[in-house]
Amino acid sequence: MKTLHLASKTKMNDSGTLYETAAPKNAIGNGLQQTRMVSDRKMTTPIYNMKTTSVIDYIVQRLADEGITDCFGVPGDYAFPVGDAVDRNPNIRWVGCSNELNAAYAADGYARVRGAAMLSTTYAVGELSAINGVMGAKAERSLVFHVVGMPSYQNQRLRKTMHHTFGDGDFGNFIGISAQAACCHAVINPDNCMIEMERVIAEARRNNQPAYIVVPSDYALAPVTPTEVRPATLKSNELSLEKAVAVIAERINRAKSLVVLPAFTISRLGLEKEALQAIEALGCPFATTAMEKCVIDESHPQFAGLYAGALSSEKTRQIVENAELVLDLGGVSLNDETTAGFSGQLDFGRFVSIGLNDVRIGEQVFGNVRLADMLAALAKLKSPAPRYNRKPERAPGVNGKSSDKITMDALYSRYAAFIRPGDSVALETGSSSLGLPPMLLADDVQVHLQMLWGSIGWATGAAFGIALADPKRKTVLITGEGSHQLTANEIGNMGRYGANPIILCLNNDGYMVERALEPNPDWSYNDLAKWRYADLPHALGCTDWFTARVETLGELDAALKAARESKSGAYIEVIGGRMDLPKGLAFAHTRLKELYGDTP
Repeated sequence: MKTLHLASKTKMNDSGTLYETAAPKNAIGNGLQQTRMVSDRKMTTPIYNMKTTSVIDYIVQRLADEGITDCFGVPGDYAFPVGDAVDRNPNIRWVGCSNELNAAYAADGYARVRGAAMLSTTYAVGELSAINGVMGAKAERSLVFHVVGMPSYQNQRLRKTMHHTFGDGDFGNFIGISAQAACCHAVINPDNCMIEMERVIAEARRNNQPAYIVVPSDYALAPVTPTEVRPATLKSNELSLEKAVAVIAERINRAKSLVVLPAFTISRLGLEKEALQAIEALGCPFATTAMEKCVIDESHPQFAGLYAGALSSEKTRQIVENAELVLDLGGVSLNDETTAGFSGQLDFGRFVSIGLNDVRIGEQVFGNVRLADMLAALAKLKSPAPRYNRKPERAPGVNGKSSDKITMDALYSRYAAFIRPGDSVALETGSSSLGLPPMLLADDVQVHLQMLWGSIGWATGAAFGIALADPKRKTVLITGEGSHQLTANEIGNMGRYGANPIILCLNNDGYMVERALEPNPDWSYNDLAKWRYADLPHALGCTDWFTARVETLGELDAALKAARESKSGAYIEVIGGRMDLPKGLAFAHTRLKELYGDTP
C-alpha cells in the first residue's frame, strides 16, 4: 500500500519504515527550531514502521512534527497509552502538572510562545477539570491539542459500567462538552487516524484555536492503518485576496488620517515582523490595547501609545478615535476590559478588520483570505497621509522614599523599571493587568495576559508553560494573592522542571479586583485565607529559590535586585494596601453601570 508521511523531515523506504532525513525544523510558523532532535545523524534512525506503529505513537509523533517538544498533563488509567507514547518518544517530554486545570493553563502559555501545545488528560474527570483552561485558549486563540484517552472500544460496545462514567453505558456523554471548547475534534480509530489528524491539525491552525482528539485505550495501542495523506496548505483564494487588497488600497488612498491596531493574534501566529513591515510601509501611527502590550516594541517612532478608552492619553485617544480609517490587523478585541468599561468613542464604520481568514470592510466580507497574505500585501501599499513620527518619551521614574509603605502608584513604575529586554511577563487578570500595561516597557519584552477570558489563576499556570517554551527568556509572573491561591501548587513543578521564574505576588488582604467591581467592597466573600506566601516555594520543594516578604519600597528594591541575581527561581510577597487600587481599577469602580447595567 502506498503511503505518504506528513512530516517533511522524514521519508519512507521500501519496507515501509520512516527515517529522519534532516534536523527537524519547527513547523509552527514563527521560525523557532525544536530544542530536541531525534538524532543528529541523517537517514539512520527509524521513526515508524507503518505496519506496526500504534495509533497513539502516530498521534504523538505527528504533534511533535508541529514543533511541540513538551506535553502537559496529569496521568489517568484511560490515558496511560498517551503518557507511555510521550515517554518513549525522544522528540517530546512529559511535563506533569498538579491538576488538569493548571496543565491547561500551562499549555495555553506554552502555545502563546511556541505556536502550539499538547495537553493530555484522562476521560471525563480529567478532561472536564481542564475544560475551563481549554476554553480560555479558544477565546484568546491559543492553539492547544487536547488529547484524551477514553475507555476501550470493547467496553464501550459492551456498555459496561465503568468508573468515570454516569454508569449508564453511554460513553459519548462528554465528547460534546469537550468539543465545544475546541474549534474541531475527532474520535480516533486505526482506520481514520492519519486522515483525521491532518484534518484537525489544519482546522486548528486555520483558526488558531484548540483541537480535541479523543482515542479509546485499545484503539490507541492498535496498529495505525497506512493511508495516503497530504498536509493541508493554508493559503488565500487569490481572487478574493485581490479584491480585498484593491478595496483597502482605495480606502487608504482616500483617508486623510490612518491608524493601525495590531491585534493579539499577530503574536499568536508569529507575524510580528510582517505586521511591522506593513505599518512601516504605510507610515501611519499604531496603537495597542493591553491585550497587545509589546507585540511591537514601544520605542518604535510610529507607536502612538496604549489605547484604553477614556484612560488613554489624550493624544493617543485623538489618534485612534479621530482617524478616518482604522486598520484592525488580526481582529482586535475591544471588550469591556480593553476599553476601560466601553469608555471610548469609536466609530466602527471607519474600521477595516482583517481577521485570520477573512476581511470585513463595512458590509463587505471577503472570505478565504489569510492574515499573513494580507500583511504582505499591505507592506506594498503607501498612504498619502503625513508620515507619523513620535518624539521619544522617557519612561517615568520611580517615586517614593525607601522607608515608605508600598503603594500602587510606586509599585508598577518599579516593576516597569525592573523588566528587562528578553523578559517574558505573565500578568494576572485584575490589578496586575490594569496596573502594568500603561507603563512603557523595554524593547524585546513579551507580555502575556488573559484579558478577554479573564479566568483568575491563569497566570501562575501559564507562566510555567511560558518559561518552558523559551528557557532563554526570564519569565516574570506578576499576580495578586486571590488569583494565586487557585493555582499556586504549580510552583512545585516550576522547581521540578527548572522553570526558575521571578514571581511577584501582591498581598492586599483579599480579592482586590472584586472589591473594586462592586459598590460595597467589604462583603465577607472577598476575604481570603491568610497564607504565608513567601514560604510557599520552600514548602513546595523549591528549596534553592530566593524568597522575601516586603512592606517598604526599600525592602522591595533590595528584593528585586536579589531576585534578578538569583541563579534559580525567586518569589517576592509584596504587602499592599487593602483598597489601594491602580488607576485603571479605580476607574472601573466608577463604571459599574456601564459594565453591568442598571440596578433594578
